[in-house]
Amino acid sequence: MHMRKAIQRIITFGSMVRFSHTLFAMPFALTSVVLASLSHRVTLSEIVWILVAMVGARSAAMGFNRIVDRDFDARNPRTRNRELPTEKISVAEATVFVIGASLLLVLAAHELNPLCLYLSPVALGVVFFYSFTKRFTWLSHLFLGLGMGLAPVGAWLGIAGEFALAPVILGLTVVSWGAGFDIIYSMQDLGYDDEVGLFSMPKSLGVRKALVISSALHAIAFALLLSLKFMLPLRGIYLVGLAVVGVTLIHQHRIVRPNDLSKLNFAFFNMNAYLSVGLFLFTFVDVVTKMG
Repeated sequence: MHMRKAIQRIITFGSMVRFSHTLFAMPFALTSVVLASLSHRVTLSEIVWILVAMVGARSAAMGFNRIVDRDFDARNPRTRNRELPTEKISVAEATVFVIGASLLLVLAAHELNPLCLYLSPVALGVVFFYSFTKRFTWLSHLFLGLGMGLAPVGAWLGIAGEFALAPVILGLTVVSWGAGFDIIYSMQDLGYDDEVGLFSMPKSLGVRKALVISSALHAIAFALLLSLKFMLPLRGIYLVGLAVVGVTLIHQHRIVRPNDLSKLNFAFFNMNAYLSVGLFLFTFVDVVTKMG
């Protein structure tokens, strides 16, 4: 009985932080590890600690967001059944969870190298700050993208212990990609955002203009990924993966229209995860077969 309750609590906390959504950012971190392996030795221990850091940072960010947005979530029909508004998880429990997840990130950074440790509070500051941006700017989507874009940069630092252009390009890719998808995602709350005074690009600029900007951001992300082909010894397999990404992004924007948002969740959640995992797999195969 105690074991069942413990498992249920774990599931509840996992639901609070939407652990499944980590499937978007984590493959980019692993892609960065693969690219770093072209010039640096990679150990299993480093990969494990990078994954731990990713889980810690993502969980802390989502948990913090749920805490500071709990009053907004309670009033929004789409989010009122989340764990804090329904008191499945108390604010005190969520706070302890965020502290624990933050410490997990710091521990993982410590195990990687001194630079990662020194920068871990900066990473937490960035991902925590995003939760407040919706209150004062419609550029909040870019701040979310910035938080996710730290993942590939941090993963590279975990391997190399120093900055380089390639992970910055990959990080900017995630910024553009993530912000573009978040613009689409925010369209679910157009009416509510207007009612309570929260900011989003669709609310401030209109759905049609927001979709154009989202498309432009995804075009930038594609161009940045293409630039990596000319910076690193990547081959045809990577280009095939990139072509799949490009075609799927175009399709995603075709199924989400200003007058038809019925397929929004499919476009945001499913395609987002599939594309990032697919890009990692193509990059991994490209690099491994080259080494072989």
